[in-house]
Amino acid sequence: MKRHWIRTAVLLVFLAAAAGLFAALFFAVKSKKLQINRWVVSPRDVIGVDISEYQADVDMEALAEQNISFIYMKATEGSSYTDSRFRENWENAEEAGIPAGAYHFFSFDSPGKLQAENYVSTVGSISGKLIPAVDVEYYGDKREDPPEPEEVAKELSAFLGALEEEYHVKPMIYCPREIYRKYIAGYFDSYPRWIRSVYYPAAFEAGGNWTVWQYSDTGELEGYGGGERYIDLDVLKRGTDLKELMAED
Repeated sequence: MKRHWIRTAVLLVFLAAAAGLFAALFFAVKSKKLQINRWVVSPRDVIGVDISEYQADVDMEALAEQNISFIYMKATEGSSYTDSRFRENWENAEEAGIPAGAYHFFSFDSPGKLQAENYVSTVGSISGKLIPAVDVEYYGDKREDPPEPEEVAKELSAFLGALEEEYHVKPMIYCPREIYRKYIAGYFDSYPRWIRSVYYPAAFEAGGNWTVWQYSDTGELEGYGGGERYIDLDVLKRGTDLKELMAED
């Protein structure tokens, strides 16, 4: 009987220690003190960044020297907003020879067709560029008061359809898991998927159902100024050629 209680006590101590270790590991990952995604992505992978005006002055040649093979930059938001650094970034990326694409931040508060018009009039031709991308995520109070999936599907369909008609390519959809499950899955499964998973590897988030993976939002590189310390890091799915994301000349 005594040995039984000893074994039970040892087991309880072990379980408590394991639970404590798991909790510490979970906290380290969620607080980004431990970034396990950096162990998964190899320098041999096709690595890119996504930027906006928050990175201010961006030295494209400096990024290219740091193994950055592609770049997505914010162009527009909603039906009227244009990123103040878009045109400068767009031209500088071309001069540096970095394949570039323009993304749009989707608004739940304006018609999809008008948003597409904003994108097209701002970006213009994408010949030889990466396919368009649309960033769909909550903003403001939308998480607490989310729009109905059917309404989002209607306006996002209008946006995507207008871009497809203009550019003859399917745009890529960027979104976190909560948005994918509520608004994208079942509605837009045929579109390339750009996933956000900054805490753990893409396989846990989406299996193999992705094309580009934003694996870190705390990247630090040389070559950009302004008040933003970090830059988003992305990686192309292994086995995918970057040329597959290029619009035709």
